[in-house]
Amino acid sequence: MVNVNQTDEQALLLQLKNGDERAFEMLYNTYKFRIAGNLFKLLKSEDQVKEILQELFFKIWEARTQIDPEKSFKSYLFRIAENMVHDYFRKVAKDKRLLAKIVASSSEMYLHIEEDMLNKEEAQKLQHAIDLMPPQRKMVFTLCKLEGKSYKEVEEIMGINAKTISSHMLQANRFLRAYFKDSATFTISLVLSALFKNF
Repeated sequence: MVNVNQTDEQALLLQLKNGDERAFEMLYNTYKFRIAGNLFKLLKSEDQVKEILQELFFKIWEARTQIDPEKSFKSYLFRIAENMVHDYFRKVAKDKRLLAKIVASSSEMYLHIEEDMLNKEEAQKLQHAIDLMPPQRKMVFTLCKLEGKSYKEVEEIMGINAKTISSHMLQANRFLRAYFKDSATFTISLVLSALFKNF
């Protein structure tokens, strides 16, 4: 994987805007493995990952003149990738067995959920589910998942050990999977949030 810093990346983006194929190749090599790895976690198909990855960078090349080097290219890139995965799931939604298989495998992931990544209705559903948890579990989940605090920080705040925190998180995730098991669209939304959170 090629690593470029922000200054170098801005220079590459300027070159890309001018149709520089070498700059395009360097940007592709910088991000392709991260994108492919995260897509595979969700799609479970190398062929589908390759297809989406190819289409994604084709879109980038086609829209190169619209890219703003001053803005985060990483966020721009992963936003397009996320939209493409949403489109893919809309297409497969008619195949209920395939959809169920994808949701089942994806829900095994350790989800990092942030309310601002969900739409208002989904955020309300999530908050309602969280409110049904026992008080201590609700607080652990909120601190770890919604506020992004580390286990060590939660230990200091709540005065409980990492093993207890881990147990609460395991039970919270199991509860949420059971609570939303009949809502495939919502589950996919949470999975997508997990995949694209850190990019």
